[in-house]
Amino acid sequence: MSNEEIEKTDSEQENQAPDATASAENETPDLQTQLEEALLKADENWNQVLLARADIENLRRRQARDLENAHKHALDKFVAELMPICDSLELGLNASHADGATLEAVRDGMSMTLKMLLDNIGKLGLEQVDPMGQAFDPELHQAVSMQPVDGTEANQVISVMQKGYSFNGRLIRPAMVVVSQ
Repeated sequence: MSNEEIEKTDSEQENQAPDATASAENETPDLQTQLEEALLKADENWNQVLLARADIENLRRRQARDLENAHKHALDKFVAELMPICDSLELGLNASHADGATLEAVRDGMSMTLKMLLDNIGKLGLEQVDPMGQAFDPELHQAVSMQPVDGTEANQVISVMQKGYSFNGRLIRPAMVVVSQ
């Protein structure tokens, strides 16, 4: 390569260098703008993340408080239904100590109180299982013994030792029964 060619190449590079520097300077404001926009978008997204975390934490606290209140007040309705029965039992006890109290009056009072109890717990979904005279059902009854009885078919409930209870259709306690043989 000759000296002329080398000088020509150097001068071309010098001519191109200012253009490259100028184009780099032209790109720098665009990159700076893009960087600023990206930083603003990142800040915006971070704020949204913080708000979402705060919402989730508030929701957790609210649900914990609601669950605690549900546990505290779950039996309010049940207790309210039992209070008149307690009052009735207290009145009956006081009446039994009064002068002129008869066994028949005490019996009637107890009968009315039991009816009130069964009606009130029935409102809450508790039902009594009284299988007297029905066919034995192992899903609802527990046979305590079997006895031969003339004139009665086999597997019929002839005596109820203890009534059963179901709550909202689910058996809580089976009825204890004596079954015919």
